[in-house]
Amino acid sequence: MVFIGLGSNLGNGTALLREATGRLATYVTIAGESDYVESEPWGFESSHRFTNAVIAVETDLQPLELLDITQRIEREMGRTHKRASDNEAYSDRTIDIDLLLWDDLRLDTPRLRIPHPRMQERAFVTGPLAELKARL
Repeated sequence: MVFIGLGSNLGNGTALLREATGRLATYVTIAGESDYVESEPWGFESSHRFTNAVIAVETDLQPLELLDITQRIEREMGRTHKRASDNEAYSDRTIDIDLLLWDDLRLDTPRLRIPHPRMQERAFVTGPLAELKARL
């Protein structure tokens, strides 16, 4: 099982998370979805609150293949800035899609780290993740 974090703070967050989930569903099987939560921006200041959720998916894709798909979906949905992992500052965004957990996999490459290295610092991830895991 792969757990993916979703977030948006520009536009209609609920609609954007649903759209991202729908786009992902063309590549993976959606096994479950957390409730949506609102949160303050993390790592930067903004007047725009985030809408966040976690989804669980099943896939035969490899981690870097799924990463490429998620990043393409982000671009198609209007994400224009680089990722904080590219040494860019956090900023407002239409959609953010993060690979959080992938079964028991531990991966540390320049492009992708699993488990997500900062997820334990983020209540908007840990809360929905715990809620979803309890339901699966």
